[in-house]
Amino acid sequence: MLLYFRLLKESLSFALSALRNNKLRTLLSLLGVTVGIFSIIAVLAAVDSMDKKIKEDLSDMDLNTVYLMRFSFGPSDVPRWKREQFPDVTYEEYEHLRRTLNGVDKMSFNLFTRNESIKYEGKTVNSIRVKPSTGEFIDIEPIKIETGRYFNESESNSGSAVIVIGSEVATGLFGETNPIGKKIRLYGQKFAVIGVLKKQGESTFGDSNDVAVFFPVNFLRRMYGDNNKTLTPAILIKPEKGVDIEEFKAELIQKMRLFRSIKSGDINNFFINVLSGFTDFIDNIVGQMNFVGWLISGFSLLVGGFGIANIMFVSVKERTNLIGIQKALGAKNKFILFQFLFEAVILAIIGGLFGMLLVWLCAVGLSAALDFEFVLSTQNMMLGTGLSALIGLISGIVPAISASKLDPVEAIRTGM
Repeated sequence: MLLYFRLLKESLSFALSALRNNKLRTLLSLLGVTVGIFSIIAVLAAVDSMDKKIKEDLSDMDLNTVYLMRFSFGPSDVPRWKREQFPDVTYEEYEHLRRTLNGVDKMSFNLFTRNESIKYEGKTVNSIRVKPSTGEFIDIEPIKIETGRYFNESESNSGSAVIVIGSEVATGLFGETNPIGKKIRLYGQKFAVIGVLKKQGESTFGDSNDVAVFFPVNFLRRMYGDNNKTLTPAILIKPEKGVDIEEFKAELIQKMRLFRSIKSGDINNFFINVLSGFTDFIDNIVGQMNFVGWLISGFSLLVGGFGIANIMFVSVKERTNLIGIQKALGAKNKFILFQFLFEAVILAIIGGLFGMLLVWLCAVGLSAALDFEFVLSTQNMMLGTGLSALIGLISGIVPAISASKLDPVEAIRTGM
């Protein structure tokens, strides 16, 4: 065992000597490993960071939450021309499901619409996300109130002109002034501010509640009716805890088909989107991104492997005389073999460490610049180190074998 530690020490010394004596040649040869490891670990870190952020954004939501609407969250077997003919869900269907559907904890009717501008006296905040809904929406989406309150069922049903605003909207319109009770203008109408949300920060899907406002959906229905093409309605349903989601979906489908008088044999003209299915879709995309990252980075690693092999062949040639002397003094073939193998692995690991250092620097810089946390996990660092060692092992095996098989007499004569 001590022999191998000594061998490892000597190999490290030879590797560092190669870096010192042939800086440019060695660094250029290691560049392939550095770029390859950087590419793979950077892709993995970016994908892991995005996946973590998505999971965090959805962590406060029940993944069994159902979005009933005319659109599908993911790919669909229904042809596009047929999907475009699907009718929107209606407020009447929402009320029918509230009365008849079993296993429901909370249910909300929402309208998705375009961004708007909001005014208060001489100040205007643009590109505000407008989220009209019924009162139970706060129990479905993780909306956290900083000051004031959310609108109640009575205000929701009557379509009162009350509004809850995001933290950035409050800052943009009122600065440090308390906005509760103030009147702001939206859709040319005045709304009374009754609540301000806690700051959420950036969201993966770009729909942070910091730049959003919430008000009763019936206010907008009263203004535009139910057939406005700029409005996309959806019914959000949060099932009770412990409900079998497949049975719940089956009952929901049955209720909707009966209400819409869909004939037996005809397809559903609505989509039931479950958040857990959406996360599975995201996991599939993440897997594909990882695969593509590995595929592209593999070419860089291949180039890096050739670079390490080149260093080792040169090293064998430069140290032919030394190899001959070692063999003449009794060094066995496997001693020479391991000596060059260790050196190749050490050089590859050095190149890999440079690649991971670049990933870490990029992660720190981007996290600070984009307000998005890029995570370089211990698992990815271990993977990078392991890949580097594997590249060194594969690239160094042929030069190491050629060195171990040298005839000592010929090696000493060649090196003289």
